[in-house]
Amino acid sequence: MLLTLWVVFTTSFFLMRAVPGGPFDSDRKLDGEIKKNIERRYHLDEPLEMQYWRELRNYLRGDLGYPYKLQDHTVNGVIREGLPVSAALGLLALAFAMSLGLVAGITSATRRGSPADVMLMTLATIGIALPNFVVAGLAILCFVFLIPLFPAAGWGSFHQLVLPALCLGAPHAADVARITRTSMLDVFSQDHIRTARAKGLSRARVIWCHALPGALLPVVSYLGPATAYVLTGSLVIEQIFAIPGLGSHFVEAALQRDYTMALGCVMLYTVILSTMNLLVDLSYAVLDPRVELK
Repeated sequence: MLLTLWVVFTTSFFLMRAVPGGPFDSDRKLDGEIKKNIERRYHLDEPLEMQYWRELRNYLRGDLGYPYKLQDHTVNGVIREGLPVSAALGLLALAFAMSLGLVAGITSATRRGSPADVMLMTLATIGIALPNFVVAGLAILCFVFLIPLFPAAGWGSFHQLVLPALCLGAPHAADVARITRTSMLDVFSQDHIRTARAKGLSRARVIWCHALPGALLPVVSYLGPATAYVLTGSLVIEQIFAIPGLGSHFVEAALQRDYTMALGCVMLYTVILSTMNLLVDLSYAVLDPRVELK
């Protein structure tokens, strides 16, 4: 993981500075002396190698630096404020995606070829195909204007969190449903399931105790990167519902060439993604008795 973080840090650092322009080129044209003073303040006047080693030393100390576009803020502070918001939204979205996706996938697999199977997989395909902003727009029309159950936007209460979490989790629920169905059908054809049925075990026990643990392996593999994605925020959902998470900082930092903010967001995503992939690997030993941790 440390090697991965160093490679991502180094690659991102040099790629950001290889893009034509700089963090202050998009603003109104500055006087030459003023621009030099600003660049000196952020050490942009130093050679690139010196900037790299300075940034790397700061990261090793846990100091992510100061964003160029947010005055009186640090990258650490921005992440500290935005990450809990995005994480709360993401965790609720994942809970919704897992509960709905697993139930739909198991139902579809156990009733293969039935109208319920066709209907559920059609809905899952539509859920994957529809962009987030379309799902959010339809949800606002239905549950804000036609049936006023939730507020249209805002942050601060669980009631305001439900609708954006449903919109963020809908595509993931569709993915989980399709993966679960495929995996369950594959497990149903294996020898230990035929043995369990031959012993006279009930249908529910065969599904929940024998088939589901093995079928969860592909789902858990999918959840690793999906969790990293939702925990670090969604620009579309956060913009539509006016949620002060990290999603907007990811995009704004890239558009404005804010090197320190963009690099901090990239490294945060890399840490979460690496951690989730590690937890996924460890969970294989719990779900599959054939896997041993050594």
